[in-house]
Amino acid sequence: MKKLAVMASLSCGLLTPLAWGDTVLNVATAGDQNMVDYVKTFLAPKFEAAHPGVKVNVIGTGPGDAGSNKIMEKLSAQQASGVKQWDMDVAVVHQKAGGELVEKGLLARYRDSIPEGKMVSAQNAKNALGVNVDGYVMPMFLSQTAIAWNSDLVKKPPQSYSELVQWVEKHPKAFGYNGIKNGMSGVSFVVGWIYAWGGTDANRLSAGKYDKSIEQSWGPAFKKLKDFNQNVTFTPGNAGTLDMLSRGEIAMGPVWVDMFYSWKDQGKLPPSIKLSLLSPGMPGQPMYYVLPAKAAHPELARDFISLATSPSVQAQGIVKQFNWYPGIDAKYVKPELDTATWTKLFAEITPQALADYGKSFPIAPYFDDIKEGYESQVSN
Repeated sequence: MKKLAVMASLSCGLLTPLAWGDTVLNVATAGDQNMVDYVKTFLAPKFEAAHPGVKVNVIGTGPGDAGSNKIMEKLSAQQASGVKQWDMDVAVVHQKAGGELVEKGLLARYRDSIPEGKMVSAQNAKNALGVNVDGYVMPMFLSQTAIAWNSDLVKKPPQSYSELVQWVEKHPKAFGYNGIKNGMSGVSFVVGWIYAWGGTDANRLSAGKYDKSIEQSWGPAFKKLKDFNQNVTFTPGNAGTLDMLSRGEIAMGPVWVDMFYSWKDQGKLPPSIKLSLLSPGMPGQPMYYVLPAKAAHPELARDFISLATSPSVQAQGIVKQFNWYPGIDAKYVKPELDTATWTKLFAEITPQALADYGKSFPIAPYFDDIKEGYESQVSN
């Protein structure tokens, strides 16, 4: 009888305390502690208020790919065990894991069943580093890298990797980045370099099938990067690049956009530091909301993801709290934001610039080849 009551209430669009009782919705999230705190203190109370009798249980699995891998291992184990219902209803994972989860048959296709699914047109909602994930994922947010530059020291910033090379030749040691071992902003810069100089465009490397022979064309790009590195300053990490920019020790360098704006909000960067994206593009990556294939509460899971990706929540949570770019198309979020917040996030890198020059990271084998090529041909 209780199951019938639940189905009846869903068909009417109502979730009553009597229908749901003490239902627990389990949400697992990879990422840093701020991700766990966001789901626990911002999303969960909103969802529980709209769904009386439902309790959101939030589990953090840890930062980076390791956190996403723990989610994948848990779902794989439950799939192998043959249990009819899995004890994870919603998961938040990195882009690479999103594709692997789809390939392993661990996810349900749900995006077309929520209104916000029509508000996403970004390629990263369809392709996860070479894997077709269309319908299986909703981007939570987009974290993007860009070039930060000091307008007191740089009057006309480079608009492309080609212009950057010319600028660095004229201003040795004024550009800084952290290589490929001390933070992903440096890795992103190197990947963008290969997109620019490697002879293979970003779409081929991030969406096509792996072809080991392609890396043979990257030799001149790595040689050019090794020469370029003679005139740069190496920074100690993502934060180190921003710190050196704030002190005027360098005039330009790659950074994560959300980290950049958070530092600005905290008064750790002067107003003179600006942002721009280099042509032909620099990588960023989304986090995904996914629905396990045998979630115990799929209807509630869809409701949760719908709330989390709604324009108002994307505006107040994703943009205002964390300075991330929204997971849904920005045009739907703009009406929910005050002018100052919109201007801060999009005045320097517009939605159009993001569409043109915001790229995905390459699929894993190419990604590994790029890092190995850097170590053997640039660092030595």
